[in-house]
Amino acid sequence: MTAATAGPVEEFATGLRTTRVRRTPDGRHEWWHGPGTGRHDPPAAPLAPAVPAHTAGARLVVPRPVEGGLAYLADGPYSAAAWLRDPRPAVRLLLAHALAGAGEALRDLHASAVPDGAGVPPALARLRSFLDRGAEGGVAGPHTPRTASSAPATAPHAPAAAPHAPAVVRLREHAARVWGPARLERLRSWCAELTEPGGTVLVHGFASLGALIPPLRRGPVALLTGEDLGAARPELDLGWLLGDLAELDWAVPVSAHLDGPELPRVLLDAYGSGADRDLTGRAAVVRIAAHTRDFAAYCGWSDELADYTAFIADLIDEEGRRAVLGGATP
Repeated sequence: MTAATAGPVEEFATGLRTTRVRRTPDGRHEWWHGPGTGRHDPPAAPLAPAVPAHTAGARLVVPRPVEGGLAYLADGPYSAAAWLRDPRPAVRLLLAHALAGAGEALRDLHASAVPDGAGVPPALARLRSFLDRGAEGGVAGPHTPRTASSAPATAPHAPAAAPHAPAVVRLREHAARVWGPARLERLRSWCAELTEPGGTVLVHGFASLGALIPPLRRGPVALLTGEDLGAARPELDLGWLLGDLAELDWAVPVSAHLDGPELPRVLLDAYGSGADRDLTGRAAVVRIAAHTRDFAAYCGWSDELADYTAFIADLIDEEGRRAVLGGATP
């Protein structure tokens, strides 16, 4: 891997993770993940050797230890989450290319052998704990799409404590009031469904738009992979990306290009057969709920979280169909 030059192109952090994007001498970009202000243990990716070295579509880029963190090499300085805010038609095509590459690469990842030690992906475990008890443990996954990034956990290690525990308690109480027992139970059952024995594969665990890096000029699409690997249904990874698209479409709407590609369809078509579309929609709701919990834990309380709980209530009622269809349901 080429050493990065001094001076980050981008730098952002939460209490759990610091992310720096630095240009390398050969014109590529190093994405470095390190501990944030509320965390002292470095991130790790113990299951990364199980990731296939060659995949169709995007490259599943695994990290190497650098300066107390993990460094990934990509051909762009901005994530798909950042690009999604750009309304230009050419950017829409770039995003479609990136999502198609992600779909193909995830299909190959899901066909790989599940290594010993692969457990429930950390973000899913955090949400399950939150839904069951409002627990405070856990860490957030790569580059959350609305704001700065948060640090991912790894399945074999104990989660770090949330630096904003009171915000998590407040969110849990508010969500219980807004969602009610029936919606809470539906979310719990969807989390369990995503890890039912017999259908689990090796999953990315946090296949977010923030981990998907389109090339700035030339080069492959990169999907930063390793810190959140686990065993779950393949729909988890697809739902994670579709949930990001649905969330950003709701939270930061961008002028639509009626003649542009429908991004959810691009991802699903590239992935191909084998994924349950209904379960994928439910996984998208799980992703948005997990992001809401992690934001409270690692960024603190925001009044926006009240809006999110209402949004998630609607998504639960429709079982995430808008995420799969690429728009609001009737």
